[in-house]
Amino acid sequence: MSDQQINGQDQEAASSLPMHVLAQYVKDLSFENPNAPQSLLPGQPQPQVNIGVDVQVQPMGEDVYEVVLKLHCEAKQAEATAFLVEVAYGGLFQLPGLPQEHHRPVLLIEAPRMLFPFARAIVAGCTQDGGFPPLMINPIDFVDLYRRQTAGQQTQAEETPQSPF
Repeated sequence: MSDQQINGQDQEAASSLPMHVLAQYVKDLSFENPNAPQSLLPGQPQPQVNIGVDVQVQPMGEDVYEVVLKLHCEAKQAEATAFLVEVAYGGLFQLPGLPQEHHRPVLLIEAPRMLFPFARAIVAGCTQDGGFPPLMINPIDFVDLYRRQTAGQQTQAEETPQSPF
């Protein structure tokens, strides 16, 4: 097979995907190391890390959406904060030709799945640059996160109307 045929097939396959990534970017980033250098002295207890995840979607135009993956990582040594990292990593996604009823799951599952490795690398770099071992966040099950969010919205739907995202 020639290179032209391979490239042609790749372009055809790429154009048939239901989602296009138009841009990716750091929307907000914060790192705090409030107890340095004491928190970095030898013999300090292993930090206990809590990680929060949030996904937000905002329509930007016809079939174009901004998806923001927010990671909130807080590490404590005893009662003191060792470090705090917050990153909002965004992407612009286009869903050409995808039926409207499929937008929500694609934007809340597939889009953050694509953004996650980049946000994870930012968190790891920040913690390492802050003097700690890099925080390597385990993969996130965005399908489960979506299911829990959908179940929570169904219980709230009786009280107040919700936006589609």
